[in-house]
Amino acid sequence: MRADTKGTRSVVLKNKTIAIIGIGVCIVYFASTAALVVTAGEIALLCMEISTMAAGIYMVVLFMALPYSADNSASIFRKMAVICAAACMVLTTVAHWVNISVTRPLINAGINVPDYFRIGTWPSVEMAVDYVAWGLFMSLAFLFAAKAILPDAGMRWLLVICGCLCMIGFVGVLANENLWYIAPIGYGPGTVVLCVKLISQGKREKPKDRWHKNQD
Repeated sequence: MRADTKGTRSVVLKNKTIAIIGIGVCIVYFASTAALVVTAGEIALLCMEISTMAAGIYMVVLFMALPYSADNSASIFRKMAVICAAACMVLTTVAHWVNISVTRPLINAGINVPDYFRIGTWPSVEMAVDYVAWGLFMSLAFLFAAKAILPDAGMRWLLVICGCLCMIGFVGVLANENLWYIAPIGYGPGTVVLCVKLISQGKREKPKDRWHKNQD
């Protein structure tokens, strides 16, 4: 029983740490994005792109840490959620690393790079890749996770809403560029709320309570 209690305490602490890191990642991302909008400077752009790549990596960790159901029927949805989050990570890293290592140096060297190869303009190849990452694959990650999440975790509808917001932004950009900005509500503030709920769940489900259940 003590080993089970110790293991539960370790999981709760790990998930709390992951959630706190997630809130920090979101704050850095939105702060760097705001700085880019205000200054339009190279340093702000670099910070935004690095924080975006870091956010992609973080989302994989977050989806691995969510409290999923142990039912066999939920297993495939849990795996698909992590796979889709990983696809988002890979695509957004490619898009932003290409901009950092290729596009920006070419522009700074005085070479005329067409708008359709630049981050921050639409339509463009790099933005399309990033929209597929955070719109399509992040939406699917949220929705698959909603199917696999523990019913009593209180996160299912939040995951569904986040997934729908990302998908609306992804599809909507084809009609109007400004509709894309619905998507960041899902993977930005939505992720912050998800992290807060992950922290609060750890506080509710104390190892001592689970030990008493096992005794019964």
